[in-house]
Amino acid sequence: MASHTVDNPFTGETACTVPMADEATIGKVLDLAREAARALRRLSVEERVALCERALTAFEASSEDVAKDVSRQMGKPLSQARGEVKGMAGRWRHMMEIAKESLADIVLPPKEGFERRIAKEPLGVVLDLPAWNYPLLTAVNAVVPAVLAGNAVVVKHSPRTPLCGDHFARAFAAAKGPEGAVQSLFVDYETTEKMVGDSRIDSVLFTGSVLGGHRIQAAAKDRFIHMGLELGGNDPAYVAEDADLANTVENVVDGAMYNAGQSCCAVERVYVHRSMVDRFVAAAEPLVRAYVMGDPNDDRTSLGPVAQPWHVKELEGFVTDAKAKGANVIVGGEACSVNGKGRFFQATLLRDVPQSAEVMQKESFGPILAISAVDSDEEALARMNDSRLGLTASVWTADRDRADRLARQLEFGTVYMNRCDALDPALPWTGVKDSGRGVTLSALGFADLTRPKAIHFRLKF
Repeated sequence: MASHTVDNPFTGETACTVPMADEATIGKVLDLAREAARALRRLSVEERVALCERALTAFEASSEDVAKDVSRQMGKPLSQARGEVKGMAGRWRHMMEIAKESLADIVLPPKEGFERRIAKEPLGVVLDLPAWNYPLLTAVNAVVPAVLAGNAVVVKHSPRTPLCGDHFARAFAAAKGPEGAVQSLFVDYETTEKMVGDSRIDSVLFTGSVLGGHRIQAAAKDRFIHMGLELGGNDPAYVAEDADLANTVENVVDGAMYNAGQSCCAVERVYVHRSMVDRFVAAAEPLVRAYVMGDPNDDRTSLGPVAQPWHVKELEGFVTDAKAKGANVIVGGEACSVNGKGRFFQATLLRDVPQSAEVMQKESFGPILAISAVDSDEEALARMNDSRLGLTASVWTADRDRADRLARQLEFGTVYMNRCDALDPALPWTGVKDSGRGVTLSALGFADLTRPKAIHFRLKF
């Protein structure tokens, strides 16, 4: 049987080797998923919540092992990987808490002689395709809400973090629910696209690149199936002249550098009011210099290695392009190793970056913070919206009305005031333009995992 090997981004050694599922294995997984979907459909929402509670207990019993798996597969500092486990559990619990109310029938106003309801029916089998950068968070967004809604789930995780899908499958197996309620398998990209076209799959939830989203959408061209696409971001921040400088700089720098900048909602471009830009750069520089690269298992490490082997050159290309177009490198800007180990990219601060630079137009997915001065709210708004991507944006100001006015015109799925790079599971996670389509989390997230059924009963003639 063919296999797939993942390297450890810090040591260069083998992190894991996983078998590639063959056609027979895929068939068995999908057939069992169909049976599990029928069984889950028969359970009440309360019974599905109880199943998810048992699965979470099993998952959390292995928290440390899970965190270590995340760290060695994609290089996330172990302390941050532990934080991801906790964040995942928080999302898991929130979706359980709101499931009963969110999945209840919508009962229409009384009409004499009739009963009218809108039921929320499960779709069947959901194919979940999570991303490697937050391998637990991108998976839980689909897995738990799908099961709560009465669907079975097949997880095909990223080639960078294949072990993470297994943890979800084991947790639900330990929960003693319907066999096959959540399963994990690993296949290559071509086989994944074939699975999207398989009639046993009723819905696909993909988290990844814009290119990947186009390929998954194309794979479903002959089918009318539900599809959610959570794609990239080139997320801007605007620092107005009345912003609290110290808190703004601290949060924006963290929002750019956390997880080595490998986040779809990381801050990548900052438009600072011209009256503030020198002070902003002066305050940001020591914070960016303070990041410590090193062994992800060392608690002192705050900037882990770059996960993907080819990505370092891409980051170098962003800096080279920005410099050629007039930007100044204040900190970093180079690839490096630590004592001969790891594929690292330095925490990087750029200023005077023109709007035409690639880093202002494309997702860099690395620890690069690009700064440009603007003269007004209107100029900031125009530049923030000047992007094919529209995931998140943040406005840093003491004026709530200013933030509200800009939020109404910003073309993004989430607009923050005085925070960034955060997700509240009570709010919908969604993007516009090339950042994708569909919704996960919040009560609205169940809508993409169910279909409405009109119940129209005449009770008497």
